[in-house]
Amino acid sequence: MPHLFIAVTAHGYGHLAQVAPIAQALTCRLPGLRITLQGTLAPAVVAARLPKGYRHLHEDADVALPMAGPLEVRWEEGLARYAAFDAEHERHLAHERDLLAADPPDLLLADAPWIPLIAARELGIPGVGLCSLSWLDILEESRVGARLPGGLVAHMRDGYAGAELFIRPAPSMPMAWLPNGRDIGPIAVHRPREPEVVRKRLGVAQEKRLALVQFGGAGHLPLGKAEPLPEWLQLVTPDRELAAAHSGFRLVGGPGLNVPDVLAACDAVITKPGYGTFAEAACNGIPVLYVPRSDWPEAPHLVDWLGRQVPAAPISAAEFIAGRIGRPLGQLLDTERTAPVPASGVDEAAELLLPYLV
Repeated sequence: MPHLFIAVTAHGYGHLAQVAPIAQALTCRLPGLRITLQGTLAPAVVAARLPKGYRHLHEDADVALPMAGPLEVRWEEGLARYAAFDAEHERHLAHERDLLAADPPDLLLADAPWIPLIAARELGIPGVGLCSLSWLDILEESRVGARLPGGLVAHMRDGYAGAELFIRPAPSMPMAWLPNGRDIGPIAVHRPREPEVVRKRLGVAQEKRLALVQFGGAGHLPLGKAEPLPEWLQLVTPDRELAAAHSGFRLVGGPGLNVPDVLAACDAVITKPGYGTFAEAACNGIPVLYVPRSDWPEAPHLVDWLGRQVPAAPISAAEFIAGRIGRPLGQLLDTERTAPVPASGVDEAAELLLPYLV
């Protein structure tokens, strides 16, 4: 029975969202596939994403960049975290080797902690990186890039460049320095567009326009200052207080209103630059209004790609918080809709990984 070990970075749930569809695709091809997941992710979120029967090791293989809300990285604190983590590199590497040796997988897939890739190589286990970024590229292109410890840079380069492959799903940072890079299409799930079903479940009129407001696990911008628009219903995920306080907002994310299906049914998405929401919007043909992330090195690559796929426009954080979103939303809807981008990355990644598991 083949065994796939997936190591997910501590930074966020978007990385699980990248690897989970691939795990599902591999399980369809290999019904007996065993999956082990490493990462401090909420069990309920993991269970909703991965095929049944996986084993969950609830620990991280790297550290997360600290955030001050959904748009701002605390770079100085992040630099300190990464330096402290790398100061104990040998201990972390030994622990990762022990994890893998206890139940050796046929393949390690990392999105995208670097130490599991080094540990797998030292044990003779094939290791593959998969991500729209590498933490080395993010850190080097950040405001603290000139002050990275030399050992950290060397270890990251060793992990990423020493993997069997590093799969870059569109849209990705270039990562042109990687000798093992392989480019694939976007990782997303194209879903049936059923706005009438979503409106019925929400109990709103069929002419009501729907906008999904999603800023990721770091939380929303302070939407409480925004006045609801009468022609729009804004659908939010984590902010229950807001959803209860305003008739123009509604909470989604529960049974019958899961976020991916809701996104596919919406007239627009309001978000920040991030792989998951951008890829899902493009692969479902949904216009995007986004609040820029000026200090996130991946953002320009995401924005440039999205603008070539679907109607997309920026709105400043100040304008968004003030609730002045009606006009830019209307302009997005006046732009000609495009055909959804094929979500080819899932099958392409599965085909690249399959030879290591059979």
